[in-house]
Amino acid sequence: MVPHLTTALTGQLLDLERRFLDSMPTTEHWLRTQWLDHAAPFYASVDLRNSGFKLAPVDTNLFPGGFNNLNPDFLPLCVHAMQSAVEKICPDARGVLLIPESHTRNLFYLQNVAQIVTILKQAGMRVRVGSLLPEITAATAFQLPGGSTLTLEPLVRRGNRLGLDGFDPCVVLLNNDLSGGVPDILKGLEQPVFPPLSAGWHTRRKSQHFSAYDRVANEFAQLIGIDPWLIDPYFAVCNQVNYQERVGEECLAAHVDDVLNMIRVKYAEYGVKNDPFVIVKPEAGTYGMGVMTVKDASEITGLNRKQRNKMAVVKEGLEVSDVLVQEGVYTFEHINDAVAEPVVYMIDHYVVGGFYRVHTERGVDENLNAPGMSFEPLAFEACCTMPNPDCEPDDTPNRFYAYGVVARLALLAASLEIEAAEKR
Repeated sequence: MVPHLTTALTGQLLDLERRFLDSMPTTEHWLRTQWLDHAAPFYASVDLRNSGFKLAPVDTNLFPGGFNNLNPDFLPLCVHAMQSAVEKICPDARGVLLIPESHTRNLFYLQNVAQIVTILKQAGMRVRVGSLLPEITAATAFQLPGGSTLTLEPLVRRGNRLGLDGFDPCVVLLNNDLSGGVPDILKGLEQPVFPPLSAGWHTRRKSQHFSAYDRVANEFAQLIGIDPWLIDPYFAVCNQVNYQERVGEECLAAHVDDVLNMIRVKYAEYGVKNDPFVIVKPEAGTYGMGVMTVKDASEITGLNRKQRNKMAVVKEGLEVSDVLVQEGVYTFEHINDAVAEPVVYMIDHYVVGGFYRVHTERGVDENLNAPGMSFEPLAFEACCTMPNPDCEPDDTPNRFYAYGVVARLALLAASLEIEAAEKR
């Protein structure tokens, strides 16, 4: 089930929220049957946008990097889910080798790695952290905010097994999205690697994920009797784009027009008065780079040199060639007068918490994953009030439940996506 967490929304339940809550038994049974047939990704985070009339995922990260932003109260949920995840793949729990990104200067990211280590240790695992950085030639401790330390060690390959000096783990856990490709040291291992190498951004494409999500959302919408558009953003793909040389602009502009027109039809059907918009972003990669909001196709053909340069490159200096045109979903949630969007974290098929990504300088129709963002941890809903101090399950509706359902639909889509990639 989904933890009872606070949201930024107040007031009466929205119609879509009510539909989810009313369908809870049906939904939970359906999801249980799905997880019998499909292995959940090891862990994931899902960026959601809630416009009241629509609640949809806009990104799914299979190498989540914000466990340090979760409320500390969520640790028991994380530990329980981690025990379930690791026991499936390493029943004897000899040890877990965690391989992070090479962001040794990013202390916020290292705090995320340290939190994953804490979760694994409290789940009863022996865990050490191995670095892909060539300059890490001996155990190196990094001082973290708050006084804790994180030790990175050089990887040691022995035949088809990967470990550290004096450490032979039964599983390799990646918190590195492999944007720059798969290092040779990770290829051909006999130990299980999670997420699998095929889930890295060197091969993964967002359109593959949202195609899988489209199938999941349609089946689920039919199950509970809603229009799938209410939980599923339209999208289109344009390949072979070169922003700097202005190649592919006509393709992009045409897809922007097509998606905007589809949104207009739905807005008219539901009486939505806002202007439709799309988000143009790279098919691969994270960190919110190369992303822009577009409300008219002319904005694509009218990009100046500075804008083209900004859109052309993503993480690790990789050039953008494949571009996703995704329906923009407004966010009508605010925290302290700043625009906010929920991010839901999962380990195995369990929702283990979440936080709000908040940005004081962005609007309700803009990407919030950008410099200047901050994070607001969610908390457990305080439903225990007098005269009923025992907190009966139906005391207050779980507004967060809808987020947990849509996030798990995206998780299921990621499972289908990984299965397809492993067969290729």
